[in-house]
Amino acid sequence: MKRLLDYSNAIKKFLRESRAEIKKVFWPTKKDVWYSTLVVIGLTVVVGSYIGLVDVILTRLLSLFIGTTP
Repeated sequence: MKRLLDYSNAIKKFLRESRAEIKKVFWPTKKDVWYSTLVVIGLTVVVGSYIGLVDVILTRLLSLFIGTTP
């Protein structure tokens, strides 16, 4: 029974400390989240385009060496 009470007290302590830590967290504003989302989407498009371009170039170069058509 004592062991069960120890677990109960540990869980209560954990929840109390978690709530205190959550209050310390800096939550971004909607504007911050929106701009961060746009940056991620923009960089994804740029990097994807770069990788696609490199893929096309390397495919054509390799096809020249092998002698096949892409």
